[in-house]
Amino acid sequence: MHLVQSMAYVNEVPWHGLGNQLAPNQPLEVWARASGMDWKIEESEVRFVAGTSGLGSIHAFPEQKVLYRSDTKAPLSVVSSRYQVVQPAEILDFYKDLTEVSGFELETAGVLKDGKKLWALARTGQSATLRGKDQVNGYLLLATACDGSLATVAQFTSVRVVCHNTLSIALANDSTGAVKVPHRSQFDAQAVKRQLGIAVSSWDGFMVRMKALAERKVSDSSAEAFFRRVLTYPAAGPNMPTPATNDSAIKAVQALYAGRGKGATLPSASGTAWGLVNSITEFVDHQRRARSDDHRRDAAWFGAGATLKQKAWDEAMKLVA
Repeated sequence: MHLVQSMAYVNEVPWHGLGNQLAPNQPLEVWARASGMDWKIEESEVRFVAGTSGLGSIHAFPEQKVLYRSDTKAPLSVVSSRYQVVQPAEILDFYKDLTEVSGFELETAGVLKDGKKLWALARTGQSATLRGKDQVNGYLLLATACDGSLATVAQFTSVRVVCHNTLSIALANDSTGAVKVPHRSQFDAQAVKRQLGIAVSSWDGFMVRMKALAERKVSDSSAEAFFRRVLTYPAAGPNMPTPATNDSAIKAVQALYAGRGKGATLPSASGTAWGLVNSITEFVDHQRRARSDDHRRDAAWFGAGATLKQKAWDEAMKLVA
């Protein structure tokens, strides 16, 4: 089962082979139609029937509201009356000045889970090449959800060309690399851009760290210790009173690191801290057990997979501190 309901893309076909391919530099109106984002999120107060067998008087529950699609009238979620909706058009409009003035290029946009989650991804034009022609490109991801599963998130992301591994880029004074706007607040695109600091500083810092990781040689014992630190989960109450190590995942990432991973034998990655990071990102993005490829990608961008990749990055940073 695919979580992707509709999407559009330029350049290479996405991981699942779905979507409408567009020529580069299309206007946002074309993107909206092709990506399935040309509709609005409507809202209505919750009503219920008081009585048995569906017979009785109709009452309103003003503290909550139903969100639904304007085109199909399909329900999306029931949320608090204070919930601030971010419209599909706002996701695309976020990139308007970035594509027209700042040299960004929309690369994918689409709808997940029947409209409950929306995203767009644009290439920033920033790029770095490590030893052995190991190219990494910069992107900006904007995503939101209307079912309470995700705040509106703006996230600088890198994509390693050889394997399509993704990794968040930390912002200044913020290790998460993301600006999150909870749905109790109004989404202000310009404020988010100011907070992101749409500039070269974040990318430049990331590039310096990448190159440091690619230069940092790692022994076999250090590599194993790294994987155990990343893939050991802390104690979590009565269900898991002691830390748990995911031994099968450790074996998988060790194999990727040893040469099975895409780009693992490049000089930048072979026997280096950069190789350690990419073995984790490849595992999370492409191999980690999931109900489907889409569920895995969803987790890799927004969920437990993203957390795991951030943990790997943080541990790798300790090796070059």
